[in-house]
Amino acid sequence: MTDIASKLRLPRLKDTQWQILAGPVLIMMILAMMVLPLPVFLLDTLFTFNIVLSLMILLVSMFTRNTLDFSAFPTVLLFATLLRLALNIASTRIILMEGHTGAGAAGQVIEAFGNFLVGGNFAIGIVVFAILIIINFMVITKGAGRIAEVGARFVLDGMPGKQMAIDADLNAGLIGEAEARSRRNEVTQESDFYGSMDGASKFVRGDAIAGLLIMAVNVIGGLSIGVLQHGMSLGEAGETYTLLTIGDGLVAQIPALIISTAAGVIVTRVATEQDVGEQMVGQLFQNPQVMLLAAAVIGLLGLIPGMPNFVFLLFTIALLGIAWWLRGRQMQANSPASEEKNRSDAQTEAARAATEASWADVQMEDVLGLEVGYRLIPLVDSEQDGQLLTRVRGIRRKFAQEMGFLPPSVHICDNLDLAPGDYRILLKGVEIGRGEIQPERWLAINPGCAEDELPGTPCQDPAFGLPACWIDEVLREQAQTLGYTVVDPSSVVATHLNHLIALNTGELFGRQEAQQLLERITKEMPKLVEDLIPSVISLTQFHKVLQNLLSERIAIRDMRTIIDTLAEFAPVLTDPDELTAQVRVRLGRAITQQWFSNNGEIKVIGLDSSLEKLLIQAIQNGSAIEPGIADNLIKQAEQAIMEQNALNITPVLLVAAPLRAMLSRFLRRVFPQLVVLSTQEISHDRTVQMTTIIGGQR
Repeated sequence: MTDIASKLRLPRLKDTQWQILAGPVLIMMILAMMVLPLPVFLLDTLFTFNIVLSLMILLVSMFTRNTLDFSAFPTVLLFATLLRLALNIASTRIILMEGHTGAGAAGQVIEAFGNFLVGGNFAIGIVVFAILIIINFMVITKGAGRIAEVGARFVLDGMPGKQMAIDADLNAGLIGEAEARSRRNEVTQESDFYGSMDGASKFVRGDAIAGLLIMAVNVIGGLSIGVLQHGMSLGEAGETYTLLTIGDGLVAQIPALIISTAAGVIVTRVATEQDVGEQMVGQLFQNPQVMLLAAAVIGLLGLIPGMPNFVFLLFTIALLGIAWWLRGRQMQANSPASEEKNRSDAQTEAARAATEASWADVQMEDVLGLEVGYRLIPLVDSEQDGQLLTRVRGIRRKFAQEMGFLPPSVHICDNLDLAPGDYRILLKGVEIGRGEIQPERWLAINPGCAEDELPGTPCQDPAFGLPACWIDEVLREQAQTLGYTVVDPSSVVATHLNHLIALNTGELFGRQEAQQLLERITKEMPKLVEDLIPSVISLTQFHKVLQNLLSERIAIRDMRTIIDTLAEFAPVLTDPDELTAQVRVRLGRAITQQWFSNNGEIKVIGLDSSLEKLLIQAIQNGSAIEPGIADNLIKQAEQAIMEQNALNITPVLLVAAPLRAMLSRFLRRVFPQLVVLSTQEISHDRTVQMTTIIGGQR
């Protein structure tokens, strides 16, 4: 038998899995009660079980601290309603079949409710039953249904905001992925719960209507059966069947009223760390002034002749006692000893916090930072009409449009250790640029064609090192007339920042930026990215290839070409540098356009053929460049760059493909402004002119 069960993979019932049978068994019981006649003892047992179940539901709802702690309530409400209706059907069958035999025909529970609770008077029973129906139907059920409907609407309306808050906390690193998933599930469960409660409240309302109809059917059917079939008089039949019907109705409606109250408690409670009882007592009996005013009103009513003086004055004394007790607790809490104890506890806690380290003490370095002296604070303060923040945002937006990824945010703060007019730019906590600003003056930069000197404070442009001077605003137009480029202080800092960002683009593109870029691309080209990463190339290799391109200021906007190239060569090439070389060749048209615009003739720096052969041979042999050749190469490269700058041309060194990567790493350490391209990266429709040749030893 065990082998067969294991082959069929049948689930084994553990001792703790008996709960899974509760639902099916209860449904079978309900169906049986609707179809099969029940003995009187079993009917008494089931009526008692119904009362106990309703009391349990009410108590659980009272002690629930969070709504989702009783998320099964809508389902429990459905089953309880069906159980009551099934009991009504079973009791109706017995009342109509055996009612002529006497008041105990339908069992002791119905007889007790029909005789003891209403004194055997069927008229009083009808009034009491009608009042219970009105209370349940018009007050509790209707109010709870309305609250459930509004609650479901507000929960559904608030779901997007809650989801966005969870995503924001996750992106900011305040919570982990597991906690974010748990909170998302909680939001979903909350919306499902209130939606279910909105529908489940209709069950209770329908149950109240069904109680009225069942009572009418029992009375009319009982009179007809008693008079026509059993020969009873109309008065005798009316009294017998009406009492049984009233007892049956009370037995069903009291549990229904209890469960309706539980539904109202569930949907009206506010989620806190306290249950309903603690909330009610803690909030009703916390202010002694309320007790005093209530005691005064009740005391005045108790002094009026003809009023129930004893009862009113008794409550007055009780309220005064509660007020005195609450006042004593407040005075004890505000006593000097209590304050001293609280102060001591606070000092102890502060001392503990001061001596004990935590993860909150760990400060992560910002990728990009800008620190300013106190005189430059107005430049970054929008309330003082500072324009630097706006310019920084514009720099990031323009950079993203040109290079193809969003750079990290720039963290701007003041630094009292700096001189009042100084600023410095940080990359991962390390200073990469510094400058001095005179915030009330303008910077006149000499681009090399200025006709005359200006009265002012001589300096250098912090971004490019060009000669400049700080001038007063009244000389601005004169400086522009003489050929100077005049910029305001915010533009000086922004230009310097923009220049340094361009020089360090590769370092700004970290793994996080690669992941964000990949998510952005996935929205546009989901299938293409899915087939590439990680099945063909890993995220690490993908990041390294893009970082290689960006480190040499190659834009990565053409992601379709980049991904197509990687998909073609990644299965056979694993080295990121080799993959980068293939991508650069495919991006040749964009690279040519970037450095040479629309010029038909390309003017570049060339390499002597003998030196080129010597360097290729060194690479093939795996040897380094000889020191003498390296020194000569640097000197001649410096001279060539100066000649290109004199012609107002971007210094571009054009070499054979095997040399490009090596010479780029070697020369760009000394000359960051130098661009090193291979002959394969130049568009075939362009004419190349060597304006300068770097030769061997001279």
